[in-house]
Amino acid sequence: MLSPPMRDLTPAETVAQLDRYIVGQASAKRAVAVAVRNRWRRMQLPPEMRREVTPKNLLLIGNTGVGKTEIARRMAHLVGAPLLKVEASKYTEVGYVGRDVESMVRDLLDVGIDEVRSEMVREVEEAARKQAEERLLDALAPGSRRSPWDPEPPLGSAETVDANVAFREELRAKIRSGELDQETAVVSLMEGIAPLAQVFSGSGTEYMGIDAQTMATLRGGAVPRKAKRMRIADARRALEKEEQDALLDKDRMLAEAMRRVEEMGILFIDEIDKVAGRSHDGGPDVSREGVQRDLLPIVEGCTVSTRYGPIRTDHILFIAAGAFHITSPDDLIPELQGRFPVRVKLDALTQKDFVRILTEPVNALPKQYAQLLGVDGVDLRFEPDGIEEIAILADRANIALGEIGARRLHTVVEQLLAPISFAAPDRLTSRTIVVSRAYVKETLKSLYEETDLTRRIHEPPAKK
Repeated sequence: MLSPPMRDLTPAETVAQLDRYIVGQASAKRAVAVAVRNRWRRMQLPPEMRREVTPKNLLLIGNTGVGKTEIARRMAHLVGAPLLKVEASKYTEVGYVGRDVESMVRDLLDVGIDEVRSEMVREVEEAARKQAEERLLDALAPGSRRSPWDPEPPLGSAETVDANVAFREELRAKIRSGELDQETAVVSLMEGIAPLAQVFSGSGTEYMGIDAQTMATLRGGAVPRKAKRMRIADARRALEKEEQDALLDKDRMLAEAMRRVEEMGILFIDEIDKVAGRSHDGGPDVSREGVQRDLLPIVEGCTVSTRYGPIRTDHILFIAAGAFHITSPDDLIPELQGRFPVRVKLDALTQKDFVRILTEPVNALPKQYAQLLGVDGVDLRFEPDGIEEIAILADRANIALGEIGARRLHTVVEQLLAPISFAAPDRLTSRTIVVSRAYVKETLKSLYEETDLTRRIHEPPAKK
């Protein structure tokens, strides 16, 4: 059975789940929680009214690294919705070199297919594992059982047949224990995917890969196979994947993926500010406004042709995001502004926020590094004053080197722990490392100098 359509989380429950991973940004969390709940509410309506209720798209405004993408990603994971993040600056209007905006819908469908396929694989993986094991045993011990591709029963006396069956079971036990993983065997596998070919559809260029099984069906012949010598561990995985593909109901998979994309899909369009701005003088702004105009019908609701069939975008939730340092949301064309009725401004992160980001989330960086280095037997501990000093340094670095929000913490912590990560397996004299304020200041002296604003002000300009 596939998972149920959408979890009926209340807005408060959604916010509580987001709080486990993301610090602050209460307004943005509440906005996406309400948007998700409204989608669930819509699914409970009669079909006639359900068709009339459209998503209230969101526009998230805030600096890089404040949590815009993470909020959308975590929210999609919570409700099991297909999510695709794209960058608006990667697209061009029709007639210019680059990708047309409709390709984002096709890419979202690919995401939905992958998710549904993963769920359906779990339904058949046990049967596929058994069939793959039998095929591998057929390759290692031919004649020990009747093969699906060999209509003749095993030859020989009853004693020989019994010995072959016993040998087969002995090999089965060794395969399951991993004893034969590094040995090699010759297995028969289907030909792989054909190289991607450009397909010019009525709505743009697509890339299509045609597998050998499909080609054989079209030609009315047998599926082409090729004998390959592989390590048994690799052969087992390849055979399992082939058996999974054979057991999957592909029509059901595509139908479910298309339904989810149309009813639950989320398109996160980042850097929308990069295509904002209108001009009557020609030049690059013509293409930027053209991207907005090409995006408009998709956000409003239209039918996009894909290689699997048409996809309606009427009920896809669009979340646009941008920093809007140089431009303003009002620089978007009015028609597109109207399609993003919910605007949320995210707060800039402060030093106190950095301390919370390093301590509160379940996946906080110090917790990750403690477990990573624990694999090498290192006991890594962070003192409260050490956490505070990391936050102070990250805040200074953002001011001096450029604002990148919480991503600066990754830079600082990685530089701080790089010597330990290198020496952890075999060169550390002490297996216990305590990260205190003094440790941070001593280890990151060069970064303190680089972010010293007073020094930058008084330094004479470099000679050219």
